[in-house]
Amino acid sequence: MPHRAVIAPERWKRRFLFLFAFTVLLPAAILLWLAGRFGGDIPVDYADPVEHFKYGSTGGEHEMGFPYWIWRALPEVCSQYLPGPGYQSIGMLYEKAPDGSLRDLPVGTSRRRYQGVDRVFVNCAVCHTSTVRTAAGQPPVLVPGMPAAQFNMKAFEEFFFRCAADPRFSKEYLIPEIQRQGADLDLLDRYLVYPLAISIMRDRVLALKGRFEWVFEQKPWGPGRVDTFNSAKVIFNFPMHRLDPKEFDAPADFPSLWLQRPRREPRAMELHWDGNNTDMTERNKSAAFGTGTTPPTIDLPRIRRVEEWILDVEPPAFGKFFPVDQALAARGAPIYKEYCAACHGASGRDFSGPYVGRVTPLAEIGTDRRRLDSYTYTLAVNQATLYAGYPWRFTQFRKTHGYANMPLDGIWLRAPYLHNGSVPSLRDLLEPAARRPKVFWRGNDVFDPHKVGFVSDQPEAQGRALFRLDTTEPGNGNGGHEGRAYGTELSADDKLALVEYLKTF
Repeated sequence: MPHRAVIAPERWKRRFLFLFAFTVLLPAAILLWLAGRFGGDIPVDYADPVEHFKYGSTGGEHEMGFPYWIWRALPEVCSQYLPGPGYQSIGMLYEKAPDGSLRDLPVGTSRRRYQGVDRVFVNCAVCHTSTVRTAAGQPPVLVPGMPAAQFNMKAFEEFFFRCAADPRFSKEYLIPEIQRQGADLDLLDRYLVYPLAISIMRDRVLALKGRFEWVFEQKPWGPGRVDTFNSAKVIFNFPMHRLDPKEFDAPADFPSLWLQRPRREPRAMELHWDGNNTDMTERNKSAAFGTGTTPPTIDLPRIRRVEEWILDVEPPAFGKFFPVDQALAARGAPIYKEYCAACHGASGRDFSGPYVGRVTPLAEIGTDRRRLDSYTYTLAVNQATLYAGYPWRFTQFRKTHGYANMPLDGIWLRAPYLHNGSVPSLRDLLEPAARRPKVFWRGNDVFDPHKVGFVSDQPEAQGRALFRLDTTEPGNGNGGHEGRAYGTELSADDKLALVEYLKTF
């Protein structure tokens, strides 16, 4: 009978342990490492509500977020597509860190760790924060909640579209720039994660570029303005090249966000410039689409924090920056009551009035109609499909035929005026359209306390070219809101008193 080798029990045990470690423990360890490296969804949070407004997430980083170091590198790699150095050149604002250096992200951007990469994208504050200076040589004061009068949204979009189409949007250019800026990339980041992220981001932005070609065909919006609802049509795959040309070139000013509670209580006001919605939470979720969110990715708890803050936050008082002639303002109070209060509220904090937050027909108000025409009945019907299947499905969007009468809280910081920002100052708004400036420059943060508006007769500020707004261009008309009922026939002294009173708002 042939002899059979017998393996000692110790050798069987060693073999079993080796096989178990190789087939079970090692794969489990790799999976755990991969889950730790590429799993998780962790936004950067802020305890302070103002800091959260400026830098907190709405969820847009999930779909639209740029990997942090790519975001940092692009202004250097694609500098030819910016009007000057960095994101500052298109009006993004940087605060200083405690050590005196600039913070690594501008106001209005958020950061989130997702799929193993820190991602960056914009939030609400990018359109609703700006600065004001009392004189050319004075430091800027950041004011959260005011319209982003310096941010050029169109230039922001075009920068990324043009950069993505450039051969330098590649690992050969971006990774050396990322390392030059001090990123500590490990081997996995350098040879796999970031090359793959660059490729994915390029393809994604180029796909968006194809859908947003209409943006390049529009007249420049300039800082502080956006063609809001034509962008929304892209979400619903409207055939943009087949739309009525009168729907385009419809820029509208960014609004302020202060004191939202009295806009909701005791009665809901008609929101947006054309009053197309009365539900504040729908308005906020709709605005969140502009920050890159989608129904599955919107970060409702963090958006709710912003909603709670804007309910009661107040605008800064004019008197903290400039003196108010109280006697002259007192003379202006009854003039305001007679000509303005019914549509704009009893004061800057009391929004009562029979027509406040209600739409005035275009035939009556007479202002530029492009923004109104850009929001169509077909778009309203499509918006009703958003969040289908969710408890917060949109139900309140509707087509109107005019513009809503806004309360005037913080009106001094909401220049330029009218829905399209076509009138540079309150004093100019009290003139008939024929005597309002035909051309002026937008984007300055130096304030003129006499006319109540930002300095607008200079083509540059701090070495930066400003935007020349020509009121004869489509969408820029400065007519309307004129005649006896609107105070444009008042005497010069009465207009002066009325403007002084509005400074107290």
